[in-house]
Amino acid sequence: MVSLPHPLPGAVGLSHLRAYDWEAADGVCGGSPHLHLVCTEAYVVTGGRGAVQTLSPDGYREIPLEAGSVAWFTPGTVHRMVQGGDLRITVLMQNSGLPEAGDAVFTFPPDVLADPERYAAAARLPAKSGPEAEAAARKRRDLAVEGYLPLRDALEAGDNGPYLEFQQTAARLVRDKIPTWRELWRAGALATAERTGAQLDALESGRPDHLAGARSYDSRPSRLGGYGMCGRRDEYELPGTTLPYHGE
Repeated sequence: MVSLPHPLPGAVGLSHLRAYDWEAADGVCGGSPHLHLVCTEAYVVTGGRGAVQTLSPDGYREIPLEAGSVAWFTPGTVHRMVQGGDLRITVLMQNSGLPEAGDAVFTFPPDVLADPERYAAAARLPAKSGPEAEAAARKRRDLAVEGYLPLRDALEAGDNGPYLEFQQTAARLVRDKIPTWRELWRAGALATAERTGAQLDALESGRPDHLAGARSYDSRPSRLGGYGMCGRRDEYELPGTTLPYHGE
């Protein structure tokens, strides 16, 4: 059984991102479009400016980002962080541990998505840092943009069919991972919610014994400038926080 002994509030994941400044095929600098299957993600903008482009069954939206902005998107929403000038964000991710276990699917072209082994090879980075990792991250980003642009064009033309098909394909790609995700959810978000219920029961009964276990914790990023989906990523390699993505 996975254990998250000291999760962050609500068992959220935490990381910091600086949006990629690599120009893509459409002339926009930014990250790799992708969606999550069961996690809501939030951007808290700490500096600079830019935008997040989102695709949902209702259409395309571009949300401006600047210091103090907060934007969040629910499962199934494709999101692409784009650079406007020194954009920096703190990411809050529901269900800590699930994105690192595969709850994120890139908008690669349909022929790549149709082959799980080909998809995995395209999504994987060969190293954590260095020129080889940077080249692979940029190639991965470009491939995700290649598949993303037709989805966006179709939505803007009033056709949500390709986008809905992408959602279904993404769901099929991750199906085998669900047992692992369920264990992470039980140990993290579910256990945290259940602890709150037990604490409320204790308070109501007049026996708040859990207060005797009061503690404080602190941490610093364990890796700076990793290659994440959206940009350069500062990570916290601790139970209950966002761990490095597999292959990164």
